[in-house]
Amino acid sequence: MAEQAAKSDAPIDPVALRRAFGTFVTGVTVLTTREADGTPRGMTANSFTSVSLDPPLLLVCVAKSASSYAAFTASNCFAVNILHEGQVDVSATFASKSPDKFLSVNHDAVHTGAPVLTDSLTWFDCSLYNSVDAGDHAILIGQVRAFGTSPTAPLGFCRGQYASVKDPLPNGWLASHGMIIGYLVEAGERLLLRSDGKGGWVLPSARRRKADSQLMLDGGDALRLMPEETFLYSVFDVADSDPGYLVYRARLAGEGADVALPESLRFFPVDDLPYDAIATHELRAMLRRYVQERHAGRFGIYMDSDDGGRVAMIDGQARAWLQATHNQDQGQ
Repeated sequence: MAEQAAKSDAPIDPVALRRAFGTFVTGVTVLTTREADGTPRGMTANSFTSVSLDPPLLLVCVAKSASSYAAFTASNCFAVNILHEGQVDVSATFASKSPDKFLSVNHDAVHTGAPVLTDSLTWFDCSLYNSVDAGDHAILIGQVRAFGTSPTAPLGFCRGQYASVKDPLPNGWLASHGMIIGYLVEAGERLLLRSDGKGGWVLPSARRRKADSQLMLDGGDALRLMPEETFLYSVFDVADSDPGYLVYRARLAGEGADVALPESLRFFPVDDLPYDAIATHELRAMLRRYVQERHAGRFGIYMDSDDGGRVAMIDGQARAWLQATHNQDQGQ
C-alpha cells in the first residue's frame, strides 16, 4: 500500500497519460466558429460529449495552444461537426495550419451563424452557454439550437489513428424524420443500384439534396455527375413508419468509363433491371415508369397523394434559365 501511495505522489508522465487517454475510442469532430469580422475558423477535435437534454447541452474542449483558441473563446456561438468514415481528408485539413480550410468543404449558416459542414455525419449548431477554464484547455458548453444527422458510418479514432466502426445503424433506427434522398444515376445504357445487404437492390442514396459536379453517397463514396442533367424526378412515401423518398435523376460524367465502384454498387442494363430483387413495390413501380419514360424521351415528376399520386410531364429539352428567359424576352 505504501508503494502505491508513493507512486500516486509521483509526477504524471504527460506522454504516457496522453497514450492512456488515447485508448478511449472516440469519434472525430470539426469545431467551427467565426471571428468578429466574419472569417470562418475551424479545427479538428475529439474532446466532445453530450451534457444535457433539458436544456440541450454539449461540451467541447479547445486547447489553449490551438491557433483558433482566441476565436472560439471570444465567440458567442460554435458548431460541432461529427465526421463520417469518408471524411479522413476533412479531418486532416482542419488539423493542419492551412489558411484555406473551408475552400474544400460545403458549409452553410443555419441558426447561429457558425459555419456548419453540411456533408458531415451529424452537426450541432450551438450558442455559447458557459465557458470554463480547465488547465491547458477551455471547456466550451454549448446550447444546441439546431442539428442534423444521417445514417452514415462514423469516423472513429483510437490510439492515435483512425478506426472503423462496424454496423453503426441498429435495426429500426431512423436517421431522421426527413426524406431518403435517392438517385437514378445513368451511365450510357446502364443504371446504378446499391445492394441492401440482404440480397436485394435499392437506389444509391445521398446526404444532400443538391448534387453539383460531385455526389457524395452514404458510405463516403463520391461520383462525378453532369450537374446540368440532374433533375427532381419523384417524391413519395413508402410506409407510415419509414421516411419518404426524394428521387433525382442524374447522369454520370464520362459515362462511367473511369469509375471504380465499391462492391455495394453495380450498374445494370436499363432494359434488364432486377425488379424481383427491388426492395419495395414503390421503388419497383418508380423504376418501371422511369424506363418507360426514358424510352419515350419524355420525363415527368411524380408527387405522391392519397388517390394514387400525380405526374406532371415535362416537354422539350432542358435549357439554362438565363437562356430561356432571354428567349422569352426576345419573343421566341
